[in-house]
Order: sequence, then structure tokens, then C-alpha cells
Amino acid sequence: MVSKSLDILICDARQGEPKLSPFTLKLAPDEHPTVGLALVQAGIALGPTDPILARKGCFGVFGKRKEWDSPIYSGDRLELYAPLLADPKAIRRKKANQNQDAKFQAAAAKRKARRL
Repeated sequence: MVSKSLDILICDARQGEPKLSPFTLKLAPDEHPTVGLALVQAGIALGPTDPILARKGCFGVFGKRKEWDSPIYSGDRLELYAPLLADPKAIRRKKANQNQDAKFQAAAAKRKARRL
């Protein structure tokens, strides 16, 4: 039986500057290439419940978040993402509230100027 192989790129952006490295995924004749298989063979994870990759959405292919059993193809770039330092929704909400407060203060200043 002949084993197949796929050439992919692994981009690790978990610590500092992203590092791009080529990787050859080796497949048994009856095996389908998946993101999880690539992570295990690359030595990044031990399995789907590995604590290193336990948080949701910490890896993807070409900028699209993928699941453990998602298929991977030759030439794909498997990316490992750094955890977010702040929740983007909370930041947008805070900025919107600040803008709203500034509008209210400007309107109050106009009303006060008209009275004088």
C-alpha cells in the first residue's frame, strides 16, 4: 500500500511575530486529511481535547476558522491564532457610548449657549 502526502504551510501566530513553515502531511491509504490530523502530526496538539487548543477558534485555514475534523487540501495554510487580549464587542460598545456621551454634551452646550 502506498501512502499519500500533502504539502501545506503552518503559520504559528500564537507568540509574537507569525512564523510560516512548510509541512508535509503523511496519510495512510484510507485516511482523509483533516485539520486535526495535521495538528497532531506537526506535534502541535495531542488530540481534539488538548488544552493547548481547547479554546474555540484558535486555528483556521486561510483566515477562516475551522473545526478539528474540517478537511485540509494541498497548498492550504493552517493558521494558529493568538488569544484575544480584549473582547472586540466590548471595545466597540465602549467607543459607541463615548461618542453618544460626546453628542449629548455638545447638544447641552448648544442649548446653554442659546439661553444666554
